[in-house]
Amino acid sequence: MELSDLQTLMERLYGAADRDRGIPSTVAWLCEELGELAQAVRKGTVDEQLHELGDVLAWLASLANQLGLSLEDAVARYVTNPP
Repeated sequence: MELSDLQTLMERLYGAADRDRGIPSTVAWLCEELGELAQAVRKGTVDEQLHELGDVLAWLASLANQLGLSLEDAVARYVTNPP
């Protein structure tokens, strides 16, 4: 799946609810999911790690959608001018 496809999917599934929730709450949820990912990396199974990676990607795509930004544009600098 391309990153733009992920953003389109998240918009279709959750776009209205995510916008109603708002950016500050979306950031809070993203941070919570990052914490769950960190815990899964430390103590979880491969299935739990995969699940949490998916959740982080989904919330990141939601945030990008609410900001009107493209994840593909955001990551493009790693191709052209890596930090």
